[in-house]
Amino acid sequence: MLTVNDLMTTNLFTLNETDTLKMARSLMDLQRIRHIPIVNENRVFIGLITHRDILGATISQLAGIDPVTQGEIDSGIPVGEIMRTGIKTVTGETLLKEAAHLLLHHKYGCLPVVNEANELTGILTEADFLKLTISLMEALEPTE
Repeated sequence: MLTVNDLMTTNLFTLNETDTLKMARSLMDLQRIRHIPIVNENRVFIGLITHRDILGATISQLAGIDPVTQGEIDSGIPVGEIMRTGIKTVTGETLLKEAAHLLLHHKYGCLPVVNEANELTGILTEADFLKLTISLMEALEPTE
């Protein structure tokens, strides 16, 4: 049986709760990611910030705020103030089918992967499942 270890991403970009919203926005833009796990100094998972969270913390363009001013505002907001806590996590040994059910039925975009000490070891995203689906479809294609 496939487990989360077989599919999760382990090359992670993380922040800590004192890092700023500006840093989170820049990291998401530069790395083209939508989820950033928040960890403490011991890599213990404490929260998650998503692209949607950042959009929710952004002042509407209708307010006439220019990008420079928005950046200055973002520089003063620690991600700890807007991160989500109480996030469902899984372990690397969790069956992939169970993780897929969690993502689908709870409409999660990702599942942080932690060990028994709650240290972050990876992340499993919808994109990981799309990559798996493409690989499976390619494997099923007839060869000529």
